[in-house]
Amino acid sequence: MKKLEIRNLHVNVEDKEILKGVDLTVNENEVHALMGPNGNGKSTLLAAIMGNPKYTVTEGTITYDGKDVLAMPVNERSIAGLFLAMQYPQEIPGVTNSDFLRAAMNVRSETPVSLFRFIKAMESTISELQMKEDLAHRFLNEGFSGGEKKRNEIVQMKMLKPSLSMLDEIDSGLDVDAIRIVGDAINSLREETGMSIIVVSHYERFLELIKPQFTHVLVDGRIITSGGPELAQKIDSEGYDWIYREFDVLPAAEAQSTKRQVTSIGTCAVRESVNQKGAK
Repeated sequence: MKKLEIRNLHVNVEDKEILKGVDLTVNENEVHALMGPNGNGKSTLLAAIMGNPKYTVTEGTITYDGKDVLAMPVNERSIAGLFLAMQYPQEIPGVTNSDFLRAAMNVRSETPVSLFRFIKAMESTISELQMKEDLAHRFLNEGFSGGEKKRNEIVQMKMLKPSLSMLDEIDSGLDVDAIRIVGDAINSLREETGMSIIVVSHYERFLELIKPQFTHVLVDGRIITSGGPELAQKIDSEGYDWIYREFDVLPAAEAQSTKRQVTSIGTCAVRESVNQKGAK
């Protein structure tokens, strides 16, 4: 059984620590929702798992199917079954969707994928995602709308059939109908393959479609609390303020602001700026 295990993960972007000790286990065929305020490490976690060189792991381990993920280059992580649908998919002029996908499929396959089989799978997937028939011949994401780029990420996921998909706000920029189309495509692949999912989303409507069994809240680079789908529902109705109060935490931007209010006035003393009601 393929399992993702993350232990005490610390990640820097340049010289700034973003993740400050993340622990997470994702078993086969599980769906985990990763929630939290913007700028607190959700996208960083997914990028670090996938091997984006902008993100430096300074401490901790990531293993998948018993293998050391951190020792793998990005292409080997993909071959191992990891897939990241990006929040902001890049445009790649000069490379068609069909060339890109067939090359990626051949790298992951023991034998080359026949042209007939590829065309049949591509046409079926394009139809399922309700995209234009000329998608295969268009350059990768070039001139695509935001919604088209997101659906094209799901086309890639469906064609590559990863064992663990990480979806970074795949629902943002999609209208109600497109959200349903994307949700149905994700669910059909999961039913077909037993794929595991880590999904970053702010929207309960989308989470209701893909039905995560687990919800984790990431604040200031740490998973503060975890629960079931009821946790996502509570966040949707009440926001994050109750989490800040209950667990005595602040989101990253406010935590940094609080730290800046403490000013050194010597080796033996500090002056603290505190906004108190009624203070003179």
